[in-house]
Amino acid sequence: MAVLVSNLNETSIIIPSLDPTDTLLHIVTELIESGFDDILIVNDGSESRYRELFETLGKLEECTVLTHAENKGKGAALKTAFEFFIQHRQGKLGVITADSDGQHLTSDIVKCAYAMIDTCQPVIMGVRDFTKDGIPARNLFANKVVTLALRLLFGVKLRDSQTGLRGIPAKHIPLLLQIAGNRFEYETNMLIELERYRVPFLEVEIETIYAKGVMYQTHYRPLADSAIIFSRIFRYSLSSILSFLVDISIFWVAIRFFSDYFGSFNILFATVIARVVSSFINFNANRSLVFMHKEGYVKQLWHYYALACMIMLMSASALWVLAQLSGTGSSAWVLSLLKILVDVTLFSASYHIQRVWVFRKPKGK
Repeated sequence: MAVLVSNLNETSIIIPSLDPTDTLLHIVTELIESGFDDILIVNDGSESRYRELFETLGKLEECTVLTHAENKGKGAALKTAFEFFIQHRQGKLGVITADSDGQHLTSDIVKCAYAMIDTCQPVIMGVRDFTKDGIPARNLFANKVVTLALRLLFGVKLRDSQTGLRGIPAKHIPLLLQIAGNRFEYETNMLIELERYRVPFLEVEIETIYAKGVMYQTHYRPLADSAIIFSRIFRYSLSSILSFLVDISIFWVAIRFFSDYFGSFNILFATVIARVVSSFINFNANRSLVFMHKEGYVKQLWHYYALACMIMLMSASALWVLAQLSGTGSSAWVLSLLKILVDVTLFSASYHIQRVWVFRKPKGK
């Protein structure tokens, strides 16, 4: 497969590997024949019987083998290679990450490398075709679930969220070293953070290959290792439940004991008082536990309260309309139940606006 394309040497290949077969040597040989001259292989704590294979790879001029004394996980292996790239590969355009089990054809790795060289800005995603036969059911199901969740919860619009074939321009690599996760969840966290920092993605069609007895794949738990993407929405839900309990309690008290003072404005009054207190609690919880920001407190607070005022007015207006239509009058219990219905409806909208506006990172920061 002697393609020999000179400008492929502007990129580095990163291959995390755990207990590999001779497939890894075959992959490396084809990559070298294709024109790649810098292949970083991370031995992620493989058993001693694989030492000879890694020693053989390390003797190749185009290969550098980085070794973990014990298994740390695919995410940790990628971070080790990223750190090495930053320290020793200055001037390179970026890296291509690939799996060591033969899932990625050399021609597809070349294709993704060219896409990164030509564009320089987007992160390249090698996208597989899951309409073909022979794909393990658990992998197919997990990929669809995770891909849909990433789209709905985090705005990551990709067709294949779990591909290991990615082209990453050098300018984005320092950000990747700040991302949490040491195992398979790291690759998912990577997508979430890249989207949050407004880094664009470019999808490149690649072949879909699943082989039996693969290396990292045997350690991969599709649903368990992807559960990390739901942790943030879970924390958001807890934060919202806490502030909601505060909100509805204050609302009930205001309706119950102060309605006579505000007459026809009692719903608006109760909504405002309840929301001012509960929203401050919700803002700080979301900022620290959900979106995990440490800078720009005042600006984010202004954005948050602008959103809170909009949501509050929508809630009060919808509640007033429902109260008029149902003829419930000023019953504290009935109005509180209607408010629950309205606020649950606005829950998802509030999350997405906070993600894309209130707590979104500045582009390129």
